[in-house]
Amino acid sequence: MKRLIVVRHAKATHKAGYEDFNRPLTGRGRRDAAQGGRWLRGQGLVPDLVLCSSARRAEQTWTELAATLADGHEIEVWYEPQLYDATEDFTLDLVGATPDGVTTLMVVGHNPTSQEVASVLTGQGDLAFPTCAIAVIDLGSWARLVPGAGAARALWTPASAAP
Repeated sequence: MKRLIVVRHAKATHKAGYEDFNRPLTGRGRRDAAQGGRWLRGQGLVPDLVLCSSARRAEQTWTELAATLADGHEIEVWYEPQLYDATEDFTLDLVGATPDGVTTLMVVGHNPTSQEVASVLTGQGDLAFPTCAIAVIDLGSWARLVPGAGAARALWTPASAAP
């Protein structure tokens, strides 16, 4: 079995002065990502490989996730500039090219693509995917990524973690 963790980047600033690609996380975004990392660690969901958009907010989301998630684990990260404005098909092609030795893959990207990938693979067309949402999907293999090929194992959002 293979496991795909789809992460939408955390809340980023909309203040003037930043090109979209370079928008940093807000304080809330950093806190949400750290909380998401703690949730993943608590579930025992540590990726073998991370494909991360090279947009600033996605890289910062991974940094915050990793700070609480890695806990001494060496996690390989590939920064992929094309994930910034990737289509669902491109993202699925990247996932489909994952080396077979990888059991758990994380993709840190952007909406609408992150939501579309999670929705297509699980068959859940109405999947809500706010900033810093994390979908965990079980798959038979990386090579057979057709609609409905995955089973939704878990969905975490900052709101679902709120007291």
